[in-house]
Amino acid sequence: MTTRTYRSVLAFWLPLAATWLMMSVEGPILAAVIARLADPTYNLAAYGVAFAFAILVEAPVIMLMSASTALVEDAPSLQRMRRFTWALNGIATVLLLLMLVPPVYDLVMRGLIGLPDEVATITYGALWIFLPWPAAIGYRRFLQGLLIRADRTRLVAAGTVIRLAAMVVTALALAVAADLPGAWVGSAALSVGVMVEAVAARLMARETLAELTDTPPDDPDAVPGYRDISHFYLPLALTSLIGLTVQPMLTFFMGRAPAPLESLAVFPVVHALSFVFRSFGLSYQEAAIALLGRHNEHVAMMGRFALVLGLATSGALGLVAFTPLSRLWFEVLSGLSPELAAYAVWPTRLLVPLPALSVLLSLQRAILVQGRRTGPISGATTVEVIGIAILFPLFGFGLGWTGVTAAFIAFLGGRLAGNLYLLRPVREVLARPAPSL
Repeated sequence: MTTRTYRSVLAFWLPLAATWLMMSVEGPILAAVIARLADPTYNLAAYGVAFAFAILVEAPVIMLMSASTALVEDAPSLQRMRRFTWALNGIATVLLLLMLVPPVYDLVMRGLIGLPDEVATITYGALWIFLPWPAAIGYRRFLQGLLIRADRTRLVAAGTVIRLAAMVVTALALAVAADLPGAWVGSAALSVGVMVEAVAARLMARETLAELTDTPPDDPDAVPGYRDISHFYLPLALTSLIGLTVQPMLTFFMGRAPAPLESLAVFPVVHALSFVFRSFGLSYQEAAIALLGRHNEHVAMMGRFALVLGLATSGALGLVAFTPLSRLWFEVLSGLSPELAAYAVWPTRLLVPLPALSVLLSLQRAILVQGRRTGPISGATTVEVIGIAILFPLFGFGLGWTGVTAAFIAFLGGRLAGNLYLLRPVREVLARPAPSL
């Protein structure tokens, strides 16, 4: 049995961590650009809403990285998983198109969420610019899962460097040369970045694809069929779909809580900062799936690594939240006015435990995925969303907290509930006897 050490886990995980870290700085970079263009409050709010809904329609494809990492082992499974991927990409794109039908859009954005007309108009254009986003994300996540399984995580990181560079160049070029709303500049930069990364991922995966195409199955009867893939993937897709309703739901709540416009403007900035530190935990999921072992035999080592990682990331966010670094981040780097920055400080402090909880969640999910028991994952996400739906009205409407503060305390409480829900199924998977050799 291969031995796992801190060094070997670190070497495998670091490129994935770099990938997620680079993705996490996309939000702060684009928020800083938008904050320096015309009408920053309206455009930051519109960009935050558009991004929330773009992420929501991405739900069917977001777990394709985990699925291809876990399921693709040979030529038949590669072929079936690739067809499955394109079907999901089509579904996600159609969902976004349906959202852009004017009566549907007006019902959701102006009717249900209650966006001001200025914000709703800008958001509509931003969502059209996001149209290529879901299919590009799905395809590259499928390919990245193959690279992770083949122990080529450095190529995944290289693809993200390409994506970040394309995004920054696009954002700066449009900001300087085009007279566009800031939210449109941010949306275009993200869409161009993911499309360029999808092309790069295809080129970098050529060798891996060729190897898999030439690999016959060890047991043809054990190759997962489309029904098997669907049964495995549906709980993961539901997890994404349920989890990604959080931002639109919080947008709805914040639009009706105290300081609605300020909350909508500050929310993406605070969320982007927390994502920087949560990204380390999010990147741990695919690493753990690949390194736990077929029967979770390396769970002790992966658990110790997760503990160190969780304490380090929450500690680092605390250092920013409770020191003058918060002013540096929000006013100097993010470009918020002192008035808007004041709305961001307390929500950030409330989120300090979240990176550690994200590491724990990734380890819990990895154990369940490797144990081929994905159902509880969607159950935990349902518990998390219900917790948020209960806690926000309590703090935002009941206690009168500003919308953004109520949003993030509800987010933290919901995540903790989800972690607790997974404790029992994780113990049950780990208690399974290993097969005798």
